[in-house]
Amino acid sequence: MIICGIDEAGRGPLAGPVVIAAVIMKPGSAIEGVKDSKKLSQKSRESLFPLILADSLFRHVEVLDNITIDESNILKAVMKGMENCINAVEYEGVKFMIDGNYFKLDGGREKEINYETIIKGDDKIYEISCASIIAKVTRDRIMEEYDNEFPQYGFKSNKGYGTKKHIEAIQEHGTCPIHRKTFLKNILIRIPLFKDED
Repeated sequence: MIICGIDEAGRGPLAGPVVIAAVIMKPGSAIEGVKDSKKLSQKSRESLFPLILADSLFRHVEVLDNITIDESNILKAVMKGMENCINAVEYEGVKFMIDGNYFKLDGGREKEINYETIIKGDDKIYEISCASIIAKVTRDRIMEEYDNEFPQYGFKSNKGYGTKKHIEAIQEHGTCPIHRKTFLKNILIRIPLFKDED
């Protein structure tokens, strides 16, 4: 049986995309230091990233932007990304190991897929840990690029998460085109939305 690990990064931030990664590792792969990306330093993740790519048989990454998230919702966006990752796999006899406790598709299409959801799977299943690192490093790099475009929000350091400084920057400058409007409705009041696009 071939195992394909699937995980996401960026479910909770106020800005930027959510990134879903799927990876099938070579038989016998056992890269030292691989574990849940959240338990690794950025330096460690960056060091492991090319090793994982080199030791993988297959990998696929889906990037769903803030507009997609706002148009549906974050859960549907993640499910869409996971389904796209699964559909990209061309190997036969694959079991998809998905981090978390939820995987459902419209019309019950998940019933046609050989999958298992695993709570804290990114800390228990090697392939999910690898997917976790790929997703996290990919998203961090995207947010660092956005930091060059929108330096006032500190995306290089906060990666779009709702830190105190990030929220203060939104209150001062309004939002920018990569902010998730639906994530701001209930926590920030009386700020101009998409000020730059008026």
